[in-house]
Amino acid sequence: MTDRSRSQYVLDSNVFIEAHKRYYAFDLCPGFWKWLSHRSTRSDIVSIDRVRAEIVGHEDLLSEWAKDPAREDLFADTTEQAVFDAYRRVMDWVDRNPQFRPQAKSKFAAGADGWLVAYAIVYKNVLVTHEAPRPDAERTVPIPNVCEEFGVPYMDTFEMLRQLQVRFDLNQGAQ
Repeated sequence: MTDRSRSQYVLDSNVFIEAHKRYYAFDLCPGFWKWLSHRSTRSDIVSIDRVRAEIVGHEDLLSEWAKDPAREDLFADTTEQAVFDAYRRVMDWVDRNPQFRPQAKSKFAAGADGWLVAYAIVYKNVLVTHEAPRPDAERTVPIPNVCEEFGVPYMDTFEMLRQLQVRFDLNQGAQ
């Protein structure tokens, strides 16, 4: 079990999905996936069990990668009371906010997003997502909008990689 109090970054499901489908596909950049596994053992990168559930709901390489027991340290448990209490505060704010349509609120409540924000609140993480703030959003509840309300810093994958000074270099033997 890893020490979650040291985690800096908590990752949204879109970090994994976008990487898998586009710029860090397993066959193009296996180093990204090895790096994620390695950093999770250092406890500074984490995601949550509810993100894992979203990922394993598909039949693809990403699902198989996330199901691997070696990745368990990457996905933290969200059943602790402090996370639940923070989630309740997040959902109360979303529910009271007249900006968002009822369908948007329902979708937000059914997914991992509210739990991600709650986890970031409790552990003082930077939430890593590819969503952007949308002050006028009605049909969705953007993670950055919720983060701003609760003082949770957020960024995208590339900013996190830059802050951590990650480089994926070509192997010496590659041609």
